[in-house]
Amino acid sequence: MQVTTKAIVLSSLKYGDTSLIVKAFTLSDGLKTYLLKGVLASKKGKLKPAYFQPLTQLEINANHKNKGTLESIREVKVAYHYIALHTDIFKNALTLFLAEMLGNSIFEEEQNEELFHFLEASLQYLDTHEEISNFHLYFLLRLTKYLGFYPETSTIDLPYFDVVEGEFVSELSANLILEKENLAYFKQFLGINFDSIHKIKMTKTDRQNLLKSIVLYYELHLQGFRKPKSLAILNEVFS
Repeated sequence: MQVTTKAIVLSSLKYGDTSLIVKAFTLSDGLKTYLLKGVLASKKGKLKPAYFQPLTQLEINANHKNKGTLESIREVKVAYHYIALHTDIFKNALTLFLAEMLGNSIFEEEQNEELFHFLEASLQYLDTHEEISNFHLYFLLRLTKYLGFYPETSTIDLPYFDVVEGEFVSELSANLILEKENLAYFKQFLGINFDSIHKIKMTKTDRQNLLKSIVLYYELHLQGFRKPKSLAILNEVFS
């Protein structure tokens, strides 16, 4: 079936000497994997390797067989032209990290318009705003809403957060627990929107500790999730 849809690139892997395997989250069908034959060899082809950088927002015309095999792309154009996402050193580090987190978190080959529009708007926000050192913390917590394990906030006033159960609790247990400064920042991010993320003042150590806790939360709640290799690079850039 021929489909024209928006798509956000999650990863691009060289296949052989001239081809790419691209994973993208599409508006029409969720996660899709495409084989782009000869794209690295052809200088005159319609498909340029530059289109498939991490988190690039595209409009594609593709053939979807929907049989669990690699799909193909006929035509592509950029749906949103980033200003700084791939050129600013800090934003690029965030881009690589978030692309890996998304690639390790999204598995469903089914339409999810709400998730797509959240990703689309969030990445455009990251591209156009300057105070973004807390962006990834808020983004990853909001993302859990669409992945099905957003923290239960009805008991948010309790003194601990049980990472395994995903809820606030009154007592310590054998489970992994967030407490003290880490918990205080965690609660702040649950109660704001994107426009307020710069108001949360954190040291680099606090930020790294909270990010470590959030990544662990993903590990515990998403089957098949792998800790991103780019986490170390992100911490280095923001140190």
